[in-house]
Amino acid sequence: MTTRIYHSDSYQSKFIAEVTFRNEENHGVVLSQTAFFPGGGGQPGDKGTISYEIHKSPIKKIKNIDGQLIHFLTQSVPLPEVGISLTGEIDWVYRYQLMRTHTAMHILCGVVFRDYGVSVTGGNMTPLKGRMDFEFSSLDKDLVSRIEETVNIEVENSRPVTWRNVPREAAFKIPDLIRTKINLLPKHIDEIRIVEIEGLDLQADGGTHVKNTSEVGKINIADYKSKGRENKRIYLELSN
Repeated sequence: MTTRIYHSDSYQSKFIAEVTFRNEENHGVVLSQTAFFPGGGGQPGDKGTISYEIHKSPIKKIKNIDGQLIHFLTQSVPLPEVGISLTGEIDWVYRYQLMRTHTAMHILCGVVFRDYGVSVTGGNMTPLKGRMDFEFSSLDKDLVSRIEETVNIEVENSRPVTWRNVPREAAFKIPDLIRTKINLLPKHIDEIRIVEIEGLDLQADGGTHVKNTSEVGKINIADYKSKGRENKRIYLELSN
């Protein structure tokens, strides 16, 4: 199994690994460890490069195939042999913007759940932009303005952000995780990764985050829309 560096240290942008398997069908390789986040939960996969011998290839994509993380390389470079040591380097600017955005979305989710008892039903993001759907029956300009003010207070509160793995059985006993629809996780997953914003939010999550809400910067709610009687969408943006 590939050691997923991004789950323990989202700030590590460069790593050395060995090739453990060649996937010739997709012109890709499996590595002993990786810092490349493959994408999931609304967060896009990382960008970056892999270097070995005299070759260097951008990562086209990373895909989980039969439980293996395949790093797709460009056809212009030969596949490295099993056992070869290589260097991976993520596009840090792109990754860090996504880390800030993902944490901003958790801040928004935490505020809405805490202050209004409203659950999140979906979300998606690109660097510095995100959208989240909530089970609001109604949403107006004044309410959105109050939410925006409150989420920025939580940014300024400099709340620590941490992550840890919890046994599945124990995770089911945490009431605050109910809103993440944890019961939809595949049964073969024995441990659940939990991301916590101290005193504000607690969710099952596999993405990358900053270590403190102060790193997010000012959150602007750019727009909101009705997507149904019990479904309202909020769009957020961050500054560079």
